[in-house]
Amino acid sequence: MYRGRIAPTPTGLLHLGHARTFALAAQRAQQANGTLIYRTEDLDDARCRPVFAEAAIEDLQWLGLQWQEGPDIGGPHAPYVQSQRLTWFREVWLKLRQSGHIYPCEKSRKDVARALTAPHAEEDAEPIFPPALRPAPGTGSDAMAPGNNNWRFRVPDGEVIRFDDAIQGPQSFQAGQDFGDFLVWRKDGFPSYELAVVADDHEMKITEVVRGADLLISTARQLLLYRALGWSPPAWAHVALVLDQTGQRLSKRAEGLSIRDLRAKGKTPMEIIQGSV
Repeated sequence: MYRGRIAPTPTGLLHLGHARTFALAAQRAQQANGTLIYRTEDLDDARCRPVFAEAAIEDLQWLGLQWQEGPDIGGPHAPYVQSQRLTWFREVWLKLRQSGHIYPCEKSRKDVARALTAPHAEEDAEPIFPPALRPAPGTGSDAMAPGNNNWRFRVPDGEVIRFDDAIQGPQSFQAGQDFGDFLVWRKDGFPSYELAVVADDHEMKITEVVRGADLLISTARQLLLYRALGWSPPAWAHVALVLDQTGQRLSKRAEGLSIRDLRAKGKTPMEIIQGSV
């Protein structure tokens, strides 16, 4: 049974790029006679706002998208708001710690801030974490809770992570070269994007993830988490990005290109989804 999802982060108004990606996710679920889940990913406490969460639901409903589970209608995997799922995330953290895949690591505030939301490709230039600074396998904290620490996942240096993408085709990334040990828990008490997404996609039984192509390298990290946890990963479909007039990825600060702005200009849902605006 196909189970897809759309997962907005309420740090601003959704824009043209979100509309096209989420519309494709809804279309693929409908074509498979499956279920679409709506999940609010609001772990960035400093920037997420309830007003944006409400606006996202309203704008996507106006576009004609329909989901069968979500924060507005409930469902068997509630709650569908990540900030309300911290107990579950701690359970997943503990499983990773007990298996020796993660370790406590103090890094800069900038490193922590980078783990608040999805690591988009053009922002994903974090220096590879020096392997010499890792604790030896089997040593380190025996904590039963994350505490006030940052925690990193120990990547298998040199291993090539491969997967087939339904839109972008075959993909491969080398651990230790394309990405290094990455954050899974932040010392402010919240999981990183990588851990939270894997934990929730597994618990909500997602069979395919449809999202932007700027998250391809993030998929390689998440595949390592799936393997470490003994879970089967979903299929992947990464959508080409909508770019602005300068060739840059649209942001939620894109002037005049939010769904709400386009709607106010008289654009129809079909015009927005097809990009003819």
